[in-house]
Amino acid sequence: MRNIKITVQYNGGRYCGWQSQPDSLGIQGAIENAYYEITKEKIKVIGSGRTDSGVHALGQVANFTTESSIDVDKIPNALNSKLPKDISIVDVEEVDVDFHARYSAKRKCYRYMIYNNRYRNPIVSGFSYQVKYDLDFDKMKIESRSLIGTYDFKGFMSSGSQVKSTVRTIYDVRLHKNEDMIVLEIEGNGFLYNMARIIVGTLVDIGRGRITEPLSDVIESKDRGRAGHTAPACGLFLKKVFY
Repeated sequence: MRNIKITVQYNGGRYCGWQSQPDSLGIQGAIENAYYEITKEKIKVIGSGRTDSGVHALGQVANFTTESSIDVDKIPNALNSKLPKDISIVDVEEVDVDFHARYSAKRKCYRYMIYNNRYRNPIVSGFSYQVKYDLDFDKMKIESRSLIGTYDFKGFMSSGSQVKSTVRTIYDVRLHKNEDMIVLEIEGNGFLYNMARIIVGTLVDIGRGRITEPLSDVIESKDRGRAGHTAPACGLFLKKVFY
């Protein structure tokens, strides 16, 4: 039995998320179906995490075990020939049998794109969150530094999650602006349900002046009602998983 690690890029716009649902195809299912077409072997693809419906990936990592003897160098082109055009395998390697895409991960980096303009841009509309209001970028950047550290992020989690602990560590936050595009990159040891999108919504509300208290106070409160709105999925990318 071989253990295969893959790195996947995808446009999540038309998928129900990473994990397939009974009536909807996910990225995971698309890869499993493609592999079956090639080898006639049923596999289970394990992702580093379950990205939600509409979320994209630049570097999602997954693994699966297989009895096939297919050359590892041939797997990317073979899978890509069967996968939809909005999913691509960009790297493959054979790894130790103990490797697990989810449990072996040490940290993740997410990227979020905010298009700050009154008028829509059809080129980036499927990959960014359009905010039509003026934003105080400098204030957003200053407040974003309060996210760095180990805190209880209970106030930055949507309902429906059953995690045992809501404590997470954020190692770095980078906020850049290039003309109308604001790009947030946030790196942590793990993220709660919708945590990255709630962080973005909170920073946008800070930039609009809708949240005036310090972000550190919002975090300390652990109160979802004091944090900002949940930004849409279309602007979120899983950029990289670290092992």
